[in-house]
Amino acid sequence: MSNLDRQATPAVCGGRGFVVAEPVRELLSPRRVQLGESTEVRRLLPNLGRRMVGAWAFVDHYGPDDIADEPGMQVPPHPHMGLQTVSWLHEGEVLHRDSTGSLRTVRPRELGLMTSGRAISHSEESPRPHARLLHGAQLWVALPGAHRHVEPHFQHHAGLPRVTAPGLTATVILGELDGALSPGTTYSPLVGADLALTRGAETNLPLDPDFEYAVLSMSGEAHVDGVPVLPGSMLYLGCGRTSLPLRAESDAGLMLLGGEPFEEEIVMWWNFVGRSHEEIERARADWTTGTRFGEVKGYDGARLPAPELPPVALKPRGRVR
Repeated sequence: MSNLDRQATPAVCGGRGFVVAEPVRELLSPRRVQLGESTEVRRLLPNLGRRMVGAWAFVDHYGPDDIADEPGMQVPPHPHMGLQTVSWLHEGEVLHRDSTGSLRTVRPRELGLMTSGRAISHSEESPRPHARLLHGAQLWVALPGAHRHVEPHFQHHAGLPRVTAPGLTATVILGELDGALSPGTTYSPLVGADLALTRGAETNLPLDPDFEYAVLSMSGEAHVDGVPVLPGSMLYLGCGRTSLPLRAESDAGLMLLGGEPFEEEIVMWWNFVGRSHEEIERARADWTTGTRFGEVKGYDGARLPAPELPPVALKPRGRVR
């Protein structure tokens, strides 16, 4: 999925200087963004005060939307650089096409993982015909310097490992949780997990004290470390935790995101993650001239033009504004 904002603004993030080294409870509210013709998303990262959680650098939550009489998701071909995209659905389907030739329909609780590396382009759309409801999250993982120029590729994993406890089923999307390891390729220490809680469940989720964490609420009513987290909001938790108390007031769906604080300072603009203004400028020029990012074949429509760069040079800074 893309950042389709025609007034794209740079996000400067990374570095350990602003990492919260102890447990905190920082509730993040979303910014509403129109995505394509008929999909509105709630953007949690980058946020006004919090830019990254580990290597997780971008989080959109959308739906549940009734798209029975709508085209649903329609995201034209667009470029990515220096990151991985993670497609995660609770309801509906998304048809993925990319410039490496991948063509795959991603369904609920299946991992669609695209590694852009040096350059890739892709499109995402609701299939025709498609399910009535569309509900999911789209996330980006920043690639560290040693791996940000890898060859682009796409992975699809329909069967993912699970961790269970009374009232809890945790599906491990990326990384490792309580000994369960996802088959998805990662390039820095991180974890992503889908948490399904039944009404009345009370449990403690084991965590790594060296990671920083956040929890995104997808559905239902749940308390995370005593804080009520409503759908479309995210609770930043800081570092230093060995476990996380969870309580469900109703059937609830959450996403756990965590990882070692991302050491490098990065520049994120539009759909690119780089290290300097010049690198972002080159990537925009390459997309505009039709070089480097390849061609998405089979999409019925024009590709997405890049917005104008801001008039001032983009500079990497810290993890918070």
